[in-house]
Amino acid sequence: MTNFSALNLPAFEAKLKNTKSEPEIFDPVRKKFVALTPEEWVRQHVINLLINYQGVPAGLIAVEKSFMYNSRIYRADIVVYANTLKPLLLVECKAPTATLSQRTYEQAFKYNLVMKVPYLWITNGIKNFISEITYLPPQNRFLDYVPNYEEMTRFLTK
Repeated sequence: MTNFSALNLPAFEAKLKNTKSEPEIFDPVRKKFVALTPEEWVRQHVINLLINYQGVPAGLIAVEKSFMYNSRIYRADIVVYANTLKPLLLVECKAPTATLSQRTYEQAFKYNLVMKVPYLWITNGIKNFISEITYLPPQNRFLDYVPNYEEMTRFLTK
């Protein structure tokens, strides 16, 4: 059904179907089938990793979360929240063929001016860049792993 390649994220049994001549994939967060684009393929692998490997409750994940910045509406691909609804992780997903450029970083960091998350993840499914961000003092430290939910929530007491 798909010719999407393997990613540098854990594989999973995706629920796929064809409708209206285009493939769709089931999104467990939005609880519906959505168009299976290359970016969506990456997004669903990220969601799978967050829920099944990092212990993030599905109910605390928002997909395509809308927010306002400088009088314009933007959408973050994935936002993970604490049970207090404080945002913890912002994920910007790109298609596997997309280059993660300076523009990609600027987009994610612009989103984070609003979200102010302690973790930022930029991925095309092949390359993954995860940052831990502190605000006082301002620091950005790259991680070589995706933090689990318990680690993400440790910032709530700071």
